[in-house]
This record gives sequence, structure tokens and C-alpha cells, in this order.
Amino acid sequence: MQKFIGTGVALVTPFKSDFSVDTEALKKIVNYVIEGGVEYLVVLGTTAETATLTPSEKETVIATITAANNNRVPMVLGVGGNNTAQVVEELKTTDFSNFDAILSVSPYYNKPTQEGIYQHFKAVAQASPVPVILYNVPGRTASNMLPATVVRLANDFKNIIGIKEAAGDIVQAMKLIQNVPSNFLVISGDDMITLPMVLAGGAGVISVIGEGFPKEFSTMVRLGLERKVDEAYQLHYKLAEAIDMIFEQGNPAGIKEVFKTLGISQNTVRLPLVNVNEDLALRLEKFTKNSN
Repeated sequence: MQKFIGTGVALVTPFKSDFSVDTEALKKIVNYVIEGGVEYLVVLGTTAETATLTPSEKETVIATITAANNNRVPMVLGVGGNNTAQVVEELKTTDFSNFDAILSVSPYYNKPTQEGIYQHFKAVAQASPVPVILYNVPGRTASNMLPATVVRLANDFKNIIGIKEAAGDIVQAMKLIQNVPSNFLVISGDDMITLPMVLAGGAGVISVIGEGFPKEFSTMVRLGLERKVDEAYQLHYKLAEAIDMIFEQGNPAGIKEVFKTLGISQNTVRLPLVNVNEDLALRLEKFTKNSN
């Protein structure tokens, strides 16, 4: 589990202007974030616009990232959904030989009870051949996985090793950190409160801003883990404006605009997402150029 202490990044899927997967740009992104100092990669999470990818495109994305990474850092694969039987089937039929864990989102839209969430992840844990990181993001799933449910899962299934906690609620995060087993990882899923979570005892972050500014953000997280608070907060406040901006008109439209300015990939997104407007694009461009 030491593999997942620090900064992981939720990789985007870059597209060409014709909306096809841009594998060359994806290779550049992988190299950019690894050279920037991140500790691990998250493949085919929601930031990857996975819901819009075909099965063959998902295979292409996995193969491209695997080859570009070349075993340099650990990799986590997004495997989740709101049909438990389908998730279990995917776990039983997927080749996980290149992955160190899965990231599995709490069932969305269905709005299950806490018992339903528990039973879903019980099935996931029993089916998964690799460790499981839970993903709580109530702003997108419409249900909040409460700390008591997480603690129950952590105690009952040893291969559930952590949670990406993205409720944006520092009090809930602190309750998690306080009550989960000592070796269970509470990972921030909210870039803006990553540093407070780390200082409260969290294990790090699975980040979006860390993809665009990997050196600064991963350094901030390491400084936080080392309890070098003042130095860490200097970097936090340096990036705070950009964190707000990249989510202002939706993810990953904002971070793709950063990559466009960096010259790494185009800013193309697939419907129902659209590009950020001209005003935000100009603000992101100005920030990115001034930061490099």
C-alpha cells in the first residue's frame, strides 16, 4: 500500500480534432506526469471520459499507457458502475497483470442505501483479483458513502485498502481518518482540500490539477506528508486559482485546456461535454504560461 502514498493522477483521454483517441498525445501526458514526480497513474477513471469510450478504445488506452509507463510507476484501473453483476463480470474477465489495484466508484444514479453500497462493494471485493480502492464522489453519484460504511468495509475485506474521498467535506474526511484501520488509505479526491486532508493524516491524492502541474502538486503533497506545513501551503496557494478554474466549467474540459497551452494535446472533449468558453480558456492560458 506504500505504492499509493503521495500523488496519483487521473489521466485524461486526449482526442484529435476528429474525436479519435490521440495515442501520441497520451504517451506525452504519461511521460509528462511521471517526469513531474507523481507516484502512480489512474487509468480509465471518470476524468478519462471513459463513459464515451468504446471497448476497443479502452483497450487502446490501456495498451498505450502501459507501454509509455514501462513499469516506472504503479497503475490503478477504474472498474466500477451501478450494475453490480456487470462490474463483477468485468472483474472476472479483465487482465490485471499490469495493474496494482482498481478504483471502483460507488454506484451512481440508483441511490442505494448504505446497506446496498456495502453489499455492492462486498461483491466487488470478493471478485477482484487485485486490491480495491473505493471511490466516494456524492456530487456525481447522488449518494454519499458514509464513514461508518467505509469503516465496515475496511474491517470486513482486507483487499479493500483505501478510499478516494471526494465529498469535499473535510469533517467527513477527518472522521474517516480517525476511524478506519491504521493501514487503510484515505486518499483525497478533491484537489482544493488535499493538503488539509494530508495534514490530518490522509495518504495523498488522486488528482486532476496534479496532471497539469505535476511537479508543483506532487511536491506539495510530499511536503505535507513530511509536515513541512508552511512550504506546502505556499504551493497550495500558488495553485488554488487554477484548481478553481479547471473545474469551473466541467472536468476534464478545464485540464485539457491546460494541456493545449502546454502543447501536449488538443483540448477536444466528447459530447455531452463541450470545451470551456473563451474567457475561461484565456484565464487558464495566462495562468499556465505564468507558471512555467
